[in-house]
Amino acid sequence: MLNENIKAIRKSKGLSQQELAVKLNVVRQTISKWEQGLSVPDSDMLISISEVLETPVSTLLGENVIESTVDDLKAISAKLEVINLQLAQRKITGKRILHWLFISLCVVIAVIFAILWALESSYLGWDYSDPETAILGVAFHSFEWLFVRAAPIILIGAIIGIFLTRKKL
Repeated sequence: MLNENIKAIRKSKGLSQQELAVKLNVVRQTISKWEQGLSVPDSDMLISISEVLETPVSTLLGENVIESTVDDLKAISAKLEVINLQLAQRKITGKRILHWLFISLCVVIAVIFAILWALESSYLGWDYSDPETAILGVAFHSFEWLFVRAAPIILIGAIIGIFLTRKKL
């Protein structure tokens, strides 16, 4: 079991017997004997093997380790490809949503400007001696004042956003 585990883990790490031997400061034949079950490493060497292979000693001594097969790698590769496609699709969808939000923002700003233009600042003619009208007039005036100053900047930003998020052919 130990011999099979050393061999399987060494191969899964992409190491040759010679490379493992160099890392452990032993000759290649020693690794070969361990993997054939002709000899076993002592406890200190077992700890060194586990450190080099980045595997717990219990795994080396435990059940058989299954080598990664080409089919396993192909399955993992296929799953990663699916995940990459899903992430790309999510990115495209997010970009489309952002694009339409920018267009909607431009339309909303244009509609509010049209409404304010059609009203011709009617709040100026209101009777502010009535407390309810005064509060409503001040609130409307504040909104219009803020909107007229901020909307052009927001509109320019939205137009730039539309161009940056447009679908490229």
